[in-house]
Amino acid sequence: MIKTYGIACICVISLLFGSCRQIEKKALDPGDTLRPRHDFLTIKGIRFQEVKRRFSNGLSFSELGFQQEPSWIIQFVSNDTLLAYSPQKKRMQPFHLMFDHGDVYNFAAEWFRIKSISKDSLQMQRLQVNAKQIANDIRSDVRITYYSEDYITRVLKTTAAQLQRPTAADTAFIKKLTARANRNPANADSAFAGRIPVKFTPLSNAITVEKLNSVDRLAGRTEAYDYLFPEYKIVIYKAYQDFAYSFSAVVDEHGKIHLHTFHDDMPEYHEVRKKVLEGIISVYLQNMLKTTPGTTLQMPHASEITINVVGHIRPK
Repeated sequence: MIKTYGIACICVISLLFGSCRQIEKKALDPGDTLRPRHDFLTIKGIRFQEVKRRFSNGLSFSELGFQQEPSWIIQFVSNDTLLAYSPQKKRMQPFHLMFDHGDVYNFAAEWFRIKSISKDSLQMQRLQVNAKQIANDIRSDVRITYYSEDYITRVLKTTAAQLQRPTAADTAFIKKLTARANRNPANADSAFAGRIPVKFTPLSNAITVEKLNSVDRLAGRTEAYDYLFPEYKIVIYKAYQDFAYSFSAVVDEHGKIHLHTFHDDMPEYHEVRKKVLEGIISVYLQNMLKTTPGTTLQMPHASEITINVVGHIRPK
């Protein structure tokens, strides 16, 4: 059985441990009742498109800048099987629908609490489950709405793409975060993740840039981790000497790179290391790269990144 607990973490982790055999009252949310599984045959064959994915405050964005984006398309074919659209394979794929307890179900490697079902709409709460426990934090604070394709076109007379767009409240929230971040351009505590991350464009063939992919589902790092914590490898040729450093930096709305934190094995040389890194930033990175700041809803703002920079004396 799935129980409820709290963990302070934003990374989206999906771990499946199967369903438990016993039902415990404390596992259910207040007001949840012990009742049998839903009858999905009442909506069999209806294709639903996800049109909203928001936190309980009604926003699609968190304080960290993480955006919940609706994208799923599903269709129930029986009480234990549904189809979900795969963007990679560009077709609907079957998934087993596993009932756990109350209104909690699992399909497509995700857990959900089904709040309501009808032929026009589905309401769900996305749940983060680790070791058979529901995380009682922001990861389980996601409300999902599906509308049937017929309801979208016939009643609402619109498209799923229109319904999926950020709201005026989202825009106002991002404007507030952007104003705060840009008032303190060198302060990582004020910065937030850009929906479109920082982009480095080499201005010389003596420098190369690679945006690293750190997705590792076994370690709990999904695409969300790359989104929130972008990391880059930059190689400089014809450098003054061979070197290799890793540090975090804040890129402000104008593309200026501000040194933030770095690893220092010898505290007595902290200031020396700081000057070296600031020199690499000002001499090499700011002059050899065009730096485009991270943006959210087309608003440039300060965001934090990690840079792994390598220097070689030899030419490329």
